[in-house]
Amino acid sequence: MENFSQLFLYIPGIIIFLVGSGRVREYLRLRRPGAKRGAQVQRCNHVQKKDKNGRITYDYYDVTVEYTDPATHHKERRAVKSPVEYAPGQSVSLYVEKGSSEPVLAESRDESMFNPWVTMAGGALLILLALFENQGKEVPAMSCLALVLAGAGIAMVWNYIKLKKLGLQEVDAEITDVFKRQISKETKILRGSKFTYYPIVRFNAGGKENIRRCAVNSSREDSFKIGEKMKLYLDPASGNVLEKHASPVVLITGILIAVSGILAGASILSVVL
Repeated sequence: MENFSQLFLYIPGIIIFLVGSGRVREYLRLRRPGAKRGAQVQRCNHVQKKDKNGRITYDYYDVTVEYTDPATHHKERRAVKSPVEYAPGQSVSLYVEKGSSEPVLAESRDESMFNPWVTMAGGALLILLALFENQGKEVPAMSCLALVLAGAGIAMVWNYIKLKKLGLQEVDAEITDVFKRQISKETKILRGSKFTYYPIVRFNAGGKENIRRCAVNSSREDSFKIGEKMKLYLDPASGNVLEKHASPVVLITGILIAVSGILAGASILSVVL
């Protein structure tokens, strides 16, 4: 039992490290030269197919986009599949996987509160924390904890400052549909299939109608209702529309966490010295 409890301490760090490393790979992939390009929606057709019993087997949007090929500087058109409807004339982003010539539609989403490298480093520190704790090395373990707390708090404060400096403007959006994503199927062990629900909203930005699937989600089907209003936030400099703004709650929480980490580090120094 003792060995199992010691191994259990590694789980949070491993999970956070894997999430961070996945985001780092995505971060590097999207910033690879020529990987990302802007495009405009030309057409958007709803495709729905049913089997002989009337059950839906395919339900997606066939989106035709136009973009400039960076190699030839010629206008290109491609049809890409998306779970979300887009308005003709709407600006979107495409990215091309390494070794592939076919572009993939990149959905709009906010930058994560924690930088991918910070997330991965935090996971690594939590793994070290578990290692030192299992070895009975209190000072190194507490040092790792202090670094995690200080780093997380500083990242939250920095995220608030970045969003505040953008001068975001409120944009009214309306929920026009709800995207239902199945994350697990019912089995003999798990009762009932599990779903995640995402609101799809329509809004005007830059004089154009836009449609997007929001990153905010819920496991409850009644969390988002068609016709309800949502607030989005326009960055006037870049034209990007974000789902989050500079929240004072994030600032206060970040300061408290950072201070607790700094105080923990100071207490360690007082013991060592």
